[in-house]
Amino acid sequence: MLICSAVLAQVPSPADQKKADSIRWAEDEFRLRNDWANLKRFEAENNRLPAPKNGEDRVVLMGNSITQGWSDRDPDFFKSKPYVNRGIGGQTTPQMLLRFRPDVINLKPKVVVILAGTNDIAGNTGQTSEATILGNIQSMALLAQHYGIKVVLSSILPVYDYPWKKGLNPVPKIQSINTQLKAFARSNKMVYVDYFTPMADEKNGLRAELTYDGVHPNLAGYKIMEPLLEAAVQKALKK
Repeated sequence: MLICSAVLAQVPSPADQKKADSIRWAEDEFRLRNDWANLKRFEAENNRLPAPKNGEDRVVLMGNSITQGWSDRDPDFFKSKPYVNRGIGGQTTPQMLLRFRPDVINLKPKVVVILAGTNDIAGNTGQTSEATILGNIQSMALLAQHYGIKVVLSSILPVYDYPWKKGLNPVPKIQSINTQLKAFARSNKMVYVDYFTPMADEKNGLRAELTYDGVHPNLAGYKIMEPLLEAAVQKALKK
């Protein structure tokens, strides 16, 4: 009985849950109206980050929750590496494009790794065409090149269905965008890193042992991505 009582005590009441949801909604609404791209998220960290040291091969990872979660799931991977994680959960390519200057260019990296597009396909900020998704990613890549930053373009990871927006049939769009990203990278002397092929199952979704929700990698998923990322970064540095 004591165990049951303790468990019950951890379950929020309907009133508490409603209050928490209301607070979260208000916070989201404030940010959407006042900082849609979440430019404030890394503002203080960017200001504290010193300029790269002589010989430092700084790498910025620009992305969404898949990039953000990398540091959380496998922090040891980032130790002793000049990697700067600038992933924000839920973000779409227009939001990343808006914060590309403060969160990438101004940090003066030698390489940027762009992993983006899945949230656009899921419709996180409204229905978005393939052309718009590609255009936003290409704009980030070309901006980086203009400032002398080497570019690694990442494939979108496999997704069979989005748990928060089911029935979108994302596989064909993911495959199409990946094909076009690979061609764009080749024609613009950028590096393309293919996470899709080694992580996809027979339905072209994310392999069950590599994810906890069909979209985001677990530690095993990141362990597949890590050597691919490092090889791509080294290839970019040599270009």
